[in-house]
Amino acid sequence: MNELILPQEGEYVAFYKGYIAAVAEKDIMGLYLSQIEEVKEIFGQLGEEKSMLAYAPGKWTGKEVLGHMIDTDRIFAYRALCIARGEKGPLPGFDQDEYLAAAAFNDLPLGQLVRDFELSRNAITSMVRSLDPKLYTQMGNANGNPVSLRAILTMIPGHAHHHLRILQERYLSLIA
Repeated sequence: MNELILPQEGEYVAFYKGYIAAVAEKDIMGLYLSQIEEVKEIFGQLGEEKSMLAYAPGKWTGKEVLGHMIDTDRIFAYRALCIARGEKGPLPGFDQDEYLAAAAFNDLPLGQLVRDFELSRNAITSMVRSLDPKLYTQMGNANGNPVSLRAILTMIPGHAHHHLRILQERYLSLIA
């Protein structure tokens, strides 16, 4: 199934190349679920108090990183659904910093954020399983750029992979 999901160049803009390359050799469907366990493990180690820390001035707290991951999953899932259903109109972009400023992730219990990530991933997995694979190459327009359904489905775990590496490398060092 993975070979059906992996997008070709031209199905996404260069900005997303790193996200797609990071997971290209992995089981995309499996990543949707295994990344839940990664989130639980990382935030289990950080805990409530340390998840309120940023690794440097001006950087997001651990909770804010997780909240951003949840927001992005939901936005990408919406884009995927729209493209799968044949939406012809352009789908809006979003400014991650403005979204973060409007959210109150630091005020939420860490357990709620972890559960929200898990719920989001389970919903995405269910949606993808319900899609006809013939739709994977269907194109849409998100943030003013052409994008295929399968590119978005690959960007979801690729984006999370990016942030999970940062959490492991920079945030877990806060508890060492």
